[in-house]
Amino acid sequence: MTSVERVMVPSPTPDLTDAEYTSVVESLGRVPNHVEVGILSAMWSEHCGYKNSRPLLRRLPTTGPRVVQGPGENAGAVDLGDGLLAVLKMESHNHPSAVEPFQGAATGVGGILRDIFTMGARPVALLDSLRFGPPGEGRNRYLFNGVVAGIGHYGNCIGVPTVGGEIYFDPSFSENPLVNAMCVGIVERERLTLAKAGAPGDVVLIVGAPTGRDGIHGATFASAELADDREASRPNVQVGNPFLEKLLLEACLALLPKGVVRAMQDLGAAGLTSSSVEVAARGKRGMRLDVGKVSRRESGMTPYEMMLSESQERMLLVVPSAVVAEVEAHFARWELHSDLAGEITDDGDFAVLDNGVEVARLPIPLLTDEVPTYTRQGLARPAPTMPELPPEPTDYNAVLLALLASPNIRSRRPVFQTYDHTVRADTVVEPGLGAGVVRIRGTNKALALTTDCNPRYVYADPRRGAAIAVAEAARNLACRGAEPIAVTDCLNFGNPERPEVYWELSEAIDGLGEACRALNVPIVSGNVSLYNESNGVAVKPSPIVGMVGLIEDRAKIPSSGFVAEGDEVLLVGPPGSQLGCSEYLAHSLGRTDDLGPAPSLDLEAEQVVQIFVREAIRQGLLQSAHDCSEGGLAVAIAECCIAGGLGFRARMSVGSLRHLGRQVGRSARIDANLFGEGQSRFIISCKPDNSQRVLTLFASICEASDARWTKQSTGWGCGEIGVVGGDAFVWPDEWSGPLISVPVKELARAWNTPF
Repeated sequence: MTSVERVMVPSPTPDLTDAEYTSVVESLGRVPNHVEVGILSAMWSEHCGYKNSRPLLRRLPTTGPRVVQGPGENAGAVDLGDGLLAVLKMESHNHPSAVEPFQGAATGVGGILRDIFTMGARPVALLDSLRFGPPGEGRNRYLFNGVVAGIGHYGNCIGVPTVGGEIYFDPSFSENPLVNAMCVGIVERERLTLAKAGAPGDVVLIVGAPTGRDGIHGATFASAELADDREASRPNVQVGNPFLEKLLLEACLALLPKGVVRAMQDLGAAGLTSSSVEVAARGKRGMRLDVGKVSRRESGMTPYEMMLSESQERMLLVVPSAVVAEVEAHFARWELHSDLAGEITDDGDFAVLDNGVEVARLPIPLLTDEVPTYTRQGLARPAPTMPELPPEPTDYNAVLLALLASPNIRSRRPVFQTYDHTVRADTVVEPGLGAGVVRIRGTNKALALTTDCNPRYVYADPRRGAAIAVAEAARNLACRGAEPIAVTDCLNFGNPERPEVYWELSEAIDGLGEACRALNVPIVSGNVSLYNESNGVAVKPSPIVGMVGLIEDRAKIPSSGFVAEGDEVLLVGPPGSQLGCSEYLAHSLGRTDDLGPAPSLDLEAEQVVQIFVREAIRQGLLQSAHDCSEGGLAVAIAECCIAGGLGFRARMSVGSLRHLGRQVGRSARIDANLFGEGQSRFIISCKPDNSQRVLTLFASICEASDARWTKQSTGWGCGEIGVVGGDAFVWPDEWSGPLISVPVKELARAWNTPF
């Protein structure tokens, strides 16, 4: 074995600055060689090292009575009872999707699936959160179509249902779309598997696909702003094979019950480099890895390329030396490579060999604990002011239909129809409106799943906007009767070296923390994606929240839409007539920026109304439940009509709407009360015989609460607003005929406008 070659090389990427390179030389007491610089560059990248976000992430709540595994592993895990755990994680694949949307999105799905089954959990559901520029523009349509096709292709082929997600359109995402994928799995508690190195002498196996040249420097590519020449970045994009991943998934899950696996880690960002280093670091061990023994699909690959390739469908396993033959035979039955490539050591170093010749040696702490972090000075933007409001509409029917057809509100059915959301036969509530639901086999329980974030709110007020994302996600779960039990997030921001972006990131993290603490839901996993900008223009900040809720009795899940003629319809929550940042204001003013402040959020009120809705569902009092979000009250009612195929007639007149606004010190404008996006509100319906029980339950929960809002309520906290019936949405006006009168079929036609 020869010694490491000592050759002076410059820092090759933006992820190892001159100052960082100098500190590496000082720490090592020597100059790193080419392979070592590549390893350092990957592990010190923002994508792997979290240089700008790690100090901020410590502010988040990560513990709770259900938490079994918090941040630090491939995914988080929470207790479901009955000896079962839910395992969840969200990841981004933004830059690859901007360059090659189909493969970028497809391999994003493949990567998040591996994060789940590397924990020993069987994936049971996928979700996504997507951001694009205006769909009317040609390149945005190309990106949109490619991303949707890639997600559908990978999920459908591997046989995991996509049960939910969200899509948002804004010009800031035209050059840099966001593609976030979330996966949830279920595992028996004793089968939970961690990626933590075992004893010295244990063997390292590389299992699955052979290694190629695709995805080299993918981690560093994800840690820099997008360049104008997208074609030059295509080699950084991975290529996926979902059929091979299906074999890998089943083979790994079938091996775990044998009790021979000490650790398992997927090869994601930075490939062999990060997987090896992370496994060794968690076990406080070292590792020796010989890349010459790893199967490859291209000839002439150098150790540098082997270490930094991000070829997909690969796993790293640590097993005792005595069982190697058994494990190799197991994977051979699944027609998968299993290359005996290294061993665990006790020297604390990461040594890379090429057919027995050492080509790199670095201390594990230098690649993990000693990655530098930066606490920067943020610069707050001036608080937004409310623009001059347009005149109140003369045709509310036209406004309602236009909002239903707007890209940020219209039906996502054309997208969900490309995904197989019924495979495995566990989907209880299909995607479309609100949270998806999958059953937990062997029990009466179910999981409710959602992703949420309104970038417009976050841009206007990062702290409040991020808190609203948490509250909105929990609201979606409450409509299914689910208790929120865990959050995974994906923090998508621009270049943190710019003070205003760093301020957005810091404020948003604080907002996430405040809301999660108020609603008693821990953040158990997540991802940070920075440098999402092109030509100096950053995306609107998008801290995406993925949330999982537990339903104790899936037989009691209410509908999203109205159910029966004569059912009473109630509005639950504080008054909400705030037009700032609303879809209505964007439509009326014809712009997406400078739309005023984000809606206010009272987390005490939020907690009270969610407890009430969950309890009303538990007691079997509700026929339907749907939250008010984009488009406000009128759009929420219209969506209930569309989902149920039934009409609605308001019992509150226009005059009452104006009076309501004055009564609570809010806007007396009718459009504000109909289309304002005030938070913490639900549209619920119940049988007439249950209406008094619903009101009594609400009063008792308010009485038991210490929330200021419940003590100061004007009585509008839970009140009847109309009745289900007919074939139209009608809001009467005692003076001039109906304010709104639109057939349900016409509402549905607008809402189903194709992209």
